[in-house]
Amino acid sequence: MAESSFLNPARALRAAKLHEGSRVADFGTGSGFFARAAARLVGEEGLVWAVDVHQELLPRLKNLALQEGLRNIDVIHGDVERAKGSRLPADNFDLCIISNILFSAEHKEAVAKEAHRVLRKGGRALVIDWAGSFGGLGPHAEQVVSADHAQTLFELNGFTYLEAVPAGEYHWGFLARKKSA
Repeated sequence: MAESSFLNPARALRAAKLHEGSRVADFGTGSGFFARAAARLVGEEGLVWAVDVHQELLPRLKNLALQEGLRNIDVIHGDVERAKGSRLPADNFDLCIISNILFSAEHKEAVAKEAHRVLRKGGRALVIDWAGSFGGLGPHAEQVVSADHAQTLFELNGFTYLEAVPAGEYHWGFLARKKSA
């Protein structure tokens, strides 16, 4: 499979207009593909908080980031499916990355609410997930969340849809802005 056909974090983050000095929360960071790409884009003046419920992944991500010269990534053990579960401060982030976690989230609405809580006024959520199951490459077919469903979920939880973002052949993606209170 060609790299251009699969999800490219740097491309999606550039489309989200991520820039130097930004503060980023990466929900469900996993291996940190998005966190590391974001850290490169925000530069030394920016900061990326990589949050995951799987605590055992976090030291590996931190070590990998340091090996790559990325000293602007902090890792935190948190559960973004609970109120204040990310353990991040409220109204503090410019961008919240929510990539490939909605399909597996039991409490999808809680994820949207937690993103809303941590974003500053006018902050944006970059939401990306699997477009299908693709014969087992992606999640089980019954776990797939459509872009329309996710858009509605975020709109019902304090966001305004802005635009679609490039997410490769196997994913959909969009950018949403936190509404003013």
